[in-house]
Amino acid sequence: MKNQQNDPKRHKLIEYANGPSLEEINGTVEVPKDKGFWRTLLAYSGPGALVAVGYMDPGNWSTSITGGQNFQYLLMSVILVSSLIAMLLQYMAAKLGIVTQMDLAQAIRARTSKALGIILWIMTEFAIMATDIAEVIGAAIALYLLFNIPLVIAVFITVFDVLLLLLLTKIGFRKIEAIVVCLILVILLVFVYQVALSDPDWGGVIKGLIPSAATIASHPSVAGMNPLSGALGIIGATVMPHNLYLHSAISQTRKIDHSDDDAVAQAVRFSAWDSNIQLSLAFIVNSLLLIMGVAVFKSGAVKDPSFFGLYEALSNTSMLSNSVLIAVAKSGVLSVLFAVALLASGQNSTITGTLTGQVIMEGFVHMRMPLWARRLVTRLISVIPVLICVASTSRLSVIDQHTALNNLMNNSQVFLAFALPFSMLPLLLMTDSKAEMSDRFKNVLWVKICGWISVIGLTYLNLIGLPDSFAGFLGDHASAAEINMAHLAAYVAIVLVLALLAWCTVDLYHGDKRLAQAQKASGATHAMPTYAGGQD
Repeated sequence: MKNQQNDPKRHKLIEYANGPSLEEINGTVEVPKDKGFWRTLLAYSGPGALVAVGYMDPGNWSTSITGGQNFQYLLMSVILVSSLIAMLLQYMAAKLGIVTQMDLAQAIRARTSKALGIILWIMTEFAIMATDIAEVIGAAIALYLLFNIPLVIAVFITVFDVLLLLLLTKIGFRKIEAIVVCLILVILLVFVYQVALSDPDWGGVIKGLIPSAATIASHPSVAGMNPLSGALGIIGATVMPHNLYLHSAISQTRKIDHSDDDAVAQAVRFSAWDSNIQLSLAFIVNSLLLIMGVAVFKSGAVKDPSFFGLYEALSNTSMLSNSVLIAVAKSGVLSVLFAVALLASGQNSTITGTLTGQVIMEGFVHMRMPLWARRLVTRLISVIPVLICVASTSRLSVIDQHTALNNLMNNSQVFLAFALPFSMLPLLLMTDSKAEMSDRFKNVLWVKICGWISVIGLTYLNLIGLPDSFAGFLGDHASAAEINMAHLAAYVAIVLVLALLAWCTVDLYHGDKRLAQAQKASGATHAMPTYAGGQD
């Protein structure tokens, strides 16, 4: 990867950007021509791993494990359906990037107004910061658990992962992909080992993969959670908006002859293979987390679902389900491996979160910052609420401190619910468009139908969960009047989101019509990259 900081032409911290997505790495990875399937797949493999990281970040962990503790294998089907939806959305995102040579942010901005672009940029920035909060909490807790570093200091240490990013910018994008794959394998192997020791009921696991009405029932309620709220938590932690922006950008890192439709079709095909393989690994990791909740711990044993509580439970023999686990736990291996996996997850998300931030800044508002500066700014903003939470709970009991951090991580995910529809809906509309994608690459009927079901379903589920999410910010001792006010604020927010979605849809419709007319006038059959575009 070309290092921006060593380029003499670039001397400003913030500068204008209106060109190919992630220009320093765009089209830099050579791919073979007329070679075998496996060799070609290897050349295209990598971007899917960076995307898959977002589906197994620290924000997923407690929801999956707690879901297993409370409802056994019932919510396995939710993880499966979420993963299938993710595969569909990520396929469309990669296809958009490869065919149009624009990432999702650039494509939206080229078809909509400047004002809408700024609003969507701000909204997506908040979503990225929300995931960053989960990474700060996860990494800081991992450092505390592994090295007994006080939490406040551990939080500050997470800021210095910018140095890791500086190192990575010097070694090339292909090596970054390899590092991410290695970290994913660390996470996968840790949970495979722990679940293998627990000897789960595989018949129950397979049965849990079959969706049923009980999966989205509002009863029974266990520890304040019912199956519906558990399902919403898993869905909310799984499908994230920034992954769609990221995939549409990094799918363009392969060097493709865009004048050759067959070469473009090959890139789309192998990018889909790469994405689906890596997201299958993410599905396995999330499934293993839920299985851990069922099989590793005794039913109902984990009262503290925070990372602290799970670490403690893995070293507490009275909470584990069988003699083999108990024997291994006495050595401390189980809890240490859990903390190592948590640290690996946080570091993986550091890389992808920074790249995504650059994509949306360049795409929506045409500004560029050096990656190290971008990372430093977002991380410093993200540590503020974590430090406030740690400081404000320092005089409380240990369990209250853990609960407060866990609640901060979960409540911060509300920003994902706002941002997700504004990435999914434009993605679907543009990949359904003949003007954008041409007849050959626009969505086929089954993709269009499944896409609309997924977009409408996820948008509905995210929005109906907002009232409880808003109330969650008030803590466990809120009065009825405060809860009612929180619900009212949530309903106002829902109306604003729907109005903004309507605005976005209308803008995209008119933008598509303008593009079709321009193509008709020029005789073109493909949409050419128009990075600025839009209505000013």
